Amino acid sequence: MDGTTVVWFRKDLRIEDNPAMVAAIRRKCSVIPVFIQDENGEGPAFPGGASRWWLHHALTDLAKELKALGSRLILRKGSSLECLKSLVNESKADHVYWNRRYEPSIVERDKRIKADLKQNGIAAKSFNASLLFEPHEIQNKAGKPFQVFTRYWEHCRQRPISAPEQASLKTLKTPRTWPASERLEDWSLLPEIPWDAEFSCRWKPNRSGAIEFLDRFTEAKARSYSEKRNRPDLDGTSSLSPYLHFGQIGPREIYAKIADAKLLNLENPQVFLTEIGWREFSHHLLYHFPDTPELPLRSKFQEFPWRRNKSFLKAWQKGETGYPIVDAGMRQLWETGWMHNRVRMITASFLVKHLLQPWQDGAAWFWDTLVDADLANNTQGWQWTAGCGADASPYFRIFNPITQGQKFDPNGSYTKRWVPELKELSLKHLFSPWTADTSTLEAAKIALGKSYPMPIVDHAEAREKALAAFRSLK
Repeated sequence: MDGTTVVWFRKDLRIEDNPAMVAAIRRKCSVIPVFIQDENGEGPAFPGGASRWWLHHALTDLAKELKALGSRLILRKGSSLECLKSLVNESKADHVYWNRRYEPSIVERDKRIKADLKQNGIAAKSFNASLLFEPHEIQNKAGKPFQVFTRYWEHCRQRPISAPEQASLKTLKTPRTWPASERLEDWSLLPEIPWDAEFSCRWKPNRSGAIEFLDRFTEAKARSYSEKRNRPDLDGTSSLSPYLHFGQIGPREIYAKIADAKLLNLENPQVFLTEIGWREFSHHLLYHFPDTPELPLRSKFQEFPWRRNKSFLKAWQKGETGYPIVDAGMRQLWETGWMHNRVRMITASFLVKHLLQPWQDGAAWFWDTLVDADLANNTQGWQWTAGCGADASPYFRIFNPITQGQKFDPNGSYTKRWVPELKELSLKHLFSPWTADTSTLEAAKIALGKSYPMPIVDHAEAREKALAAFRSLK
C-alpha cells in the first residue's frame, strides 16, 4: 500500500502498546515518528524543570528503540500544527496519527489540529494510550461527570478493560528519504546547574526502567502493598508514576501484568489498582472541569482567606519549617524529583492548613520539582488537601506533623536520611526537637535556630487559625 503515516508522539513515549503506532504499522506504509516541543501550545501543561530532565532521557531512549528497528525519531520545535503540516508536505504523508491527551488546553488545540488537517485532505486520527477509561465515555445515571471517587470507580469496575495493543514491529516500514530533525541537545532540557545529581541514582528514565519497576512490584511488593504503602521508610510503592505520566508504560500493561501474575483477586493488588483508579478519576475531573488547575471545584473556596507569606512559602520549599517529617519530604522532593505519597499529603496539608498558603502555590512548586508532575494528578491532589475539590479532605482534617512522623516513620530512618542534622536525636524527640532539653540537644549536636530551625508556627495555634478560616466559609 502506498502512503506515509506521521505518528506524533506526546505523553506516550513507548513503542509497545502504543495504539497510534500500532495503527500506523498495520497500514503497511512508511511511518515517520515525530516529537514536537510546543511550549506555547502546551500552556499550563508545559513540563517543569524536573520533568524536562525526564523528558530529555525519555526521548533519548525512544530514539534508541526506534533506531534499533531501523527507524528514527524526528524532532521539531514550534507550533504543533505548523510542524505537522510542514512534515506532511515534506514527506507527502497522507495520514497523521496520535494518542489523545486530556489537559483542557491540549484538548482544544488537538481539535483545531485535527480539523485543519482533515480540511487539507489529511486523514487525522487519535487513539487512547494513557487511560483505562476515557473521560468522555464515563458518566453517572444523570448523564453527568462523577464527583465522588467511590461511585466513579464502582462504575468503572463494571466495564471491560482492553488488552494492550500489539503489532509486529518487524513489519515497521520506513521512508526512503528522512525529513530533517533538530538535535535534542539544542533544546536545553537538562539543567545548567547540576541540581539533578541524585536523580540518576534514583531513576532509570527509560522503557526498560518502567518494565523493571513493574516486574519488581508484581514479584515482591504487590502482596504487601496495603501494609507498606504508607511507610516512606520502606520501599513499598510501585514508583511507576513518572513512567505512567510520560507514557513509557501504560495502565493496560500494568493491569495485564497483575492479571498474568494471578493477583487480581487478592486484596493488596486491588488496593493498588484503586490508586490507578484515582489517576483515572483525576483525568476525569480535569477533562470535565477544565478550570480546576487554577480555580477550586467548590466555588465557595474562592473566598477562602488565604494569607500569602513569601517567607512561609520559601521555608516550606527549602525544607526548613522546623517540622522534621515535613522538611524530610521537601528535601527528598528537591534531591530526587519525587516524594512518597503519604508525605505529599503531610507536606501539602502543612502548607495550606498550618501556613494558610494558597494551594495553587504548592501545586506550582510540585509542578516544577516533580518528575511525575501531571496536571490532572497534581490538581486533584492539591484540591483534595485544601478541601475544595471532589471527594475532598474535610476541613477539620489537619494532619499533625508530629504524630504523622511518629506513625509513618516509626524508626525515624526516613526523616534522618533527609534531615541528617537530626541523626543523633532519639526517637522521643525526633519529630519535635524543640521539646528536648538543652543537654539532649547538645549531645545530639543540635543548635535549634542555627543547625536546625525552630518551628515557623506552633501546631496548636496554627490548627485553630485554620479551623477558624475554614469555618468562615460556612
